Amino acid sequence: MVNSMTGFAARAHQGADFNWSWEMRSVNGKGLDLRFRLPEWIGGLEQGLRTELSRHLDRGNVSLTLRIQRAGGSGQMRLDGAQLSQVLSALSQITLEAERAGVELNAPTTAEILSMKGIADDPAELPEGERAALRAKLMGDFVPLLEAFLEMRATEGAALHALLLAHLDKMQKLITEARPIAEERKAEMADSLRQNLARVLENTRGLDEDRVAQEVAMLALKSDVTEEIDRIAAHIEAARALLASEDAIGRKLDFLCQEFNREANTLCSKAQAVELTRIGLDLKATIDQMREQVQNVE
Repeated sequence: MVNSMTGFAARAHQGADFNWSWEMRSVNGKGLDLRFRLPEWIGGLEQGLRTELSRHLDRGNVSLTLRIQRAGGSGQMRLDGAQLSQVLSALSQITLEAERAGVELNAPTTAEILSMKGIADDPAELPEGERAALRAKLMGDFVPLLEAFLEMRATEGAALHALLLAHLDKMQKLITEARPIAEERKAEMADSLRQNLARVLENTRGLDEDRVAQEVAMLALKSDVTEEIDRIAAHIEAARALLASEDAIGRKLDFLCQEFNREANTLCSKAQAVELTRIGLDLKATIDQMREQVQNVE
C-alpha cells in the first residue's frame, strides 16, 4: 500500500468546561519531522502526541496545532502581570540596545506578545488533577483526528500508486520497442566493424590482426545497449514489487529512479541510432515524471 506524505485533517470539540480545535497537515520530507503548537500549560501532552504519531508515520514534515478556550466565556483571557512586565521590560531594553547599534527593529504586535510563553496561556490555576483529566480527553479526541489524517494520506497514496504503475507500464513498453532495434543495430554494427577492419588490414603492413580484432570486439561490446535495457527491465520489476509491499517505500523508489536515470543516460550516449535515441529520451522524460511523484511517497 502506497501512502502519500501530503495530508490534512481538522477537528473541533465543544465541552462543558473547554472548547478546542485541532489542525494537522503534512508535506513531503526526507524523514519524519514533527512540529507542535500546543498550549504550554498542559504538560505531558506533546510527548503523548509525538509517541502516537511516530507509531503511524515514517516520513513527512508534520505540523499539529491545538487551540483551547474556556467554554461559554466562563473565563476571560487571564494575563500574568508579573510575566508581562518582565517581557515588556526586556523588549524595551532590546529596542534601546538596537537603536544604539543603529539596528532598526519592527515592534512586536499585541498578538505576538500574547503568544509568548507564560503571559496569557494559563487559564486560571487549574489543579493538576483537572489538567490530567483534560489531557486524557484531548488524547482520546486526537484518535479520530489521526484516523482522518491517515485516511487522506492513504487516499492520496492510492492516486500516486496508479500514476506510478502507469509510468512503469510506459517504461516497459519503451524497452519492449527498444529490444528488436538494439538487436538489429548489433548486427549492423558488427558488419560495419568487420568491413572497416578489412579496409584497415588491406592498407596496413605489420599490424597485429589479433590485436586489431580484440579492439574491434571491445568497441562492439561498448556500443551494445542490451545490458542497459536488461537492467531497466529488472528495475521495473523491483519497482512493481515495492509498490505491492506494505512497507514505507519512498526512499527505495527514489533510489530506483536514480538507477533508471543512469541507465537511460547510458542508453542515449551509446545509441548511435535515431530510433534508439528517441526511445532513450522518452524514457528519461517518463523517469523524470515518475520521480516527481515519488517525492510525495512515504
